[in-house]
Amino acid sequence: MKNLIVGQSGGPTAAINSSLAGVIKAGVDSEKIGKVYGMVNGILGMLDRQIVDLDNLGNDGAKVELLQKSPASYLGSCRYKMPEMDESVYKKVFEILEEYNIGYFFYIGGNDSMDTAAKLSKYAKEHDKDIKFVGVSKTIDNDLPEMDHTPGFGSAAKYIAATVREVATDASVYATKSVEIIEVMGRDAGWLAGSSALAGEGGLGPDLIYLPEKPFDLEQFYSDIAEKFKVKNHVLIVISEGIRTADGKYICDAVASLTVDAFGHKQMGGTGKILENLVKEKMGVKVRSIELNTPQRCASHILSKTDIEESFNVGYTAVEEALSGKTGVVIAIKRVSNNPYQVTYEAVDVTKVANVARTVPDDYINESGNFVTDKFIEYILPLVEGEIYPEYENGVPKFLILGAE
Repeated sequence: MKNLIVGQSGGPTAAINSSLAGVIKAGVDSEKIGKVYGMVNGILGMLDRQIVDLDNLGNDGAKVELLQKSPASYLGSCRYKMPEMDESVYKKVFEILEEYNIGYFFYIGGNDSMDTAAKLSKYAKEHDKDIKFVGVSKTIDNDLPEMDHTPGFGSAAKYIAATVREVATDASVYATKSVEIIEVMGRDAGWLAGSSALAGEGGLGPDLIYLPEKPFDLEQFYSDIAEKFKVKNHVLIVISEGIRTADGKYICDAVASLTVDAFGHKQMGGTGKILENLVKEKMGVKVRSIELNTPQRCASHILSKTDIEESFNVGYTAVEEALSGKTGVVIAIKRVSNNPYQVTYEAVDVTKVANVARTVPDDYINESGNFVTDKFIEYILPLVEGEIYPEYENGVPKFLILGAE
C-alpha cells in the first residue's frame, strides 16, 4: 500500500484549501492509500524534508469543513522552478518520495505549478518510477487552458463585483465631477477585470473596463471618460494591471522597470496610480485610484458556494484519477450546460496547461475595447452563485492554521 503527498504552490486563493481538503478527504477515504502527507511550502519545502502527517485532519469532519473556508495556502507555498538540466534535484526529490513510500503526488497550483508536475511526471516515466503525478488546477486569474474555468476564480470575481458595487455606491453621493480607477489583478488575461461588470445592476457598476486583450490607447481613454462625463458626474473605471499599449508595453512598465519572478514573469502593480496622475493632469478633475491587490485572493468572507464546492470536487477527483492509473494529468472543470448549470471533472494532459495562458475571447469584449459583452456575463454568472459564510470567533472569522490547531 502506497502513501499520498500533496503540496500547494504559487499565489494562494480563497478556494485553494478547499481543493486541498478534497485531496486529503479522498486520501483518507481510500482503502488503497496508506498515509496522507503534506509538503510544507511546496516542492521547495519537501526538498528540505518539511513534511507533515495529514491523517488526523482528514478524519476530522469539522476540521475539513473549516479548512474549506480558510483562505491562503494551509500548507504554505513557494515559487520554485524545477531546473531543466540539474539531475541532482530530481534524484533528491525521488529519494524523498521513496523514503516516505509515496505512490501518489498531487500539486495544487496554476500555470507554473503545472510545469513542476509535468517535469516530475516526465522524469518518473523516463526512469521507470511507479509514482502517479497529478495536478490540481487553481488560480484566480482564470487563465488555464483546457478548462472552462479555474478553482478560485469564482470567489475572486464575487469579491471584485461586490467591492466595485460598494465603491460605486459610495462615489455616487457627490455632485462634483470625479473619476475612480480600480486596478485588479490580471497580467495577461482580463477575466477578473471583466467580472466587475456583474456590479452593474441599478447603474452601480463600472462605466468602463479595460482588459490586457485589447491595446490600450491613452488618448482614446481620455475620450471615453469625456463621453461619460456628458451624462454623469462620476466615472468609475476598472482596469487590469496588465493593460498595455499597441506595441506591447505595460502601462505600469512605462514609469519604472518591473522586476521579474522565478519564472520570468514581470511583477505587476501601480497601473491605477499612473493613470490617476495622468487623468488628473489632463482633465483637471478629482481622481482617485484603488488597487484591490491581495484581498482579491484572500477574501474568504464572501466566498462563492459554487467555487468552493467545485474546488473540493477537483481535489477529490484528482485522487480518484491517480488511483485509476492516471499520471501526468491535471484535473479540469468542463461545463456541460449553462441552464441548468452543470459541469464535469476531467483529466487532461498537464503539458497542455503548463506555462500557457488562456485569454478572454474577442466576442466577450465590446468593439470599443472598453467593456465586456452579455456573453461574458452569461459565462460568469453561474460561477459566483451561492454563499458560504465563515465561522466566527470573538467577532472575527475563524481559520484553520497549520500548527495552530
